[in-house]
Amino acid sequence: VQLQASGGGLVQPGGSLRLTCATSGVTPDHYATGWFRQAPGKERELVAAINWNGGLPLVSDSVKGRFTISKDNAETTVYLQMNSLKPEDTAVYYCAAAETYNTIVRRPASIHFWGQGTLVTVSS
Repeated sequence: VQLQASGGGLVQPGGSLRLTCATSGVTPDHYATGWFRQAPGKERELVAAINWNGGLPLVSDSVKGRFTISKDNAETTVYLQMNSLKPEDTAVYYCAAAETYNTIVRRPASIHFWGQGTLVTVSS
């Protein structure tokens, strides 16, 4: 499975960005997908996850009400809509894929497929 993350950039606090994770490879539509982020000096954290069929959308408490994850099954693309961005959202965002949703959410150390990361900077 190959993953291509895009859509990062510089945005002012309160602004919005939409990240895109395009997947390709062996049966990409049967993989669960997650978005993770890593800020400087901090550990990587799960931001959002979605199952292969677009079900079980989940976002972390730190972004709940501001971020939304969705999937376009026809294009095997996963989106992360980020609204009301805050400076603390600044990080490199990575998309990842795994054969099970549980791996994304509970066992990220077992994830084998990662995108290259896209930088999101929230600053005035």
